[in-house]
Amino acid sequence: MAQTNMLAMILAGGRGSRLHELTNKVAKPAVSYGGKYRIIDFPLSNCANSGIDIVGVLTQYESVLLNSYVAAGGRWGLDTKDSGVFVLTPREKADSGLDVYRGTADAISQNIDFIDAYDPEYLLVLSGDHIYKMNYDKMLRHHKEQKADATIAVRSVPMKEASRFGIMNTDGEGRIIEFEEKPAKPKSNLASMGIYIFTWKTLRKLLVEDMKNPDSSHDFGNDIIPVMLGDGKKLCAYEFSGYWKDVGTIDSLWEANMDLLDSDNELNLDDTSWKIYTEDSGIVPQYIAASAKIDGAYINQGAAVGGSVSRSVIFTNCKIAPGAKVIDSVLMPGAIVEEGAVVTRALVAENVRIGKNAKVGDKKSEEILLVAKNVKGED
Repeated sequence: MAQTNMLAMILAGGRGSRLHELTNKVAKPAVSYGGKYRIIDFPLSNCANSGIDIVGVLTQYESVLLNSYVAAGGRWGLDTKDSGVFVLTPREKADSGLDVYRGTADAISQNIDFIDAYDPEYLLVLSGDHIYKMNYDKMLRHHKEQKADATIAVRSVPMKEASRFGIMNTDGEGRIIEFEEKPAKPKSNLASMGIYIFTWKTLRKLLVEDMKNPDSSHDFGNDIIPVMLGDGKKLCAYEFSGYWKDVGTIDSLWEANMDLLDSDNELNLDDTSWKIYTEDSGIVPQYIAASAKIDGAYINQGAAVGGSVSRSVIFTNCKIAPGAKVIDSVLMPGAIVEEGAVVTRALVAENVRIGKNAKVGDKKSEEILLVAKNVKGED
């Protein structure tokens, strides 16, 4: 098989437990976002737009829906003779007897044969659960120019939030000299985005050695990156300044959706020069009744609005009855708000029904309310 310049591997096996009921039956990368998208659409679209032809998607937790979704590579134009999206599942057994990836590095190690079949010069490793647009080809050019063994995408975060992230400390020229995993007292605010480019031959050797180490957690941040630094390998930071959101909590998922209401939103899902591709569902257009009152809303196709919507994001096939109010909220696909019901500062899960005259959420609440079960209203 001819050599591939750079092959991508998307780590999409995480449970996303902080999203609570939203990930009870689906993997985090398959969670809906922005009305008609799924989170996995973003790294896959970035790969397609960056000219990467071969993409492996490594799935594990509640993977049935995600596997069938990503297997349709045509959504992202990755279904030609020389391109494709491949679902890769774990082969190693845990103590429970279930197949598992023991860590992020182990996920790549278990698929060395798949990668070797394409003989790539470089390997791109991505988290499958972040929302952002990035040209990976530009990052690759930076990697080549620096003659690096590994390049890690980083983004500046507020210093008060830096302890939530893996932090890359660099010298004055962008070379990484230290990695700290969620430090209590961070030395910098350069957060790892979970996006890596490795020179494949260098990484392959390290992975083989890591598999033999019984004391390793088989993780990039905890094991591979520290070993590379200890061995004197050249690791470089690639600073990214665009929109990026780790939607690992209910509040952050709500915030990422609400960002779409900002006219200066950096993500800009209408940008034709860097499209985010998704499933073509063939749904009918939105319907806004004469009784509806709309104030700063993002309303998707298939939605029917008869009530009041203020600063909210309404996904496909949602129904908002006359007299109902939706305020500062996100309604996921198929959610229904019946007559007289009021939804405030909430994220309503897929196909959940808010009954007649029911009230959920509180405008004074600091946290966003997840409504994951039907709410009974008046008979």
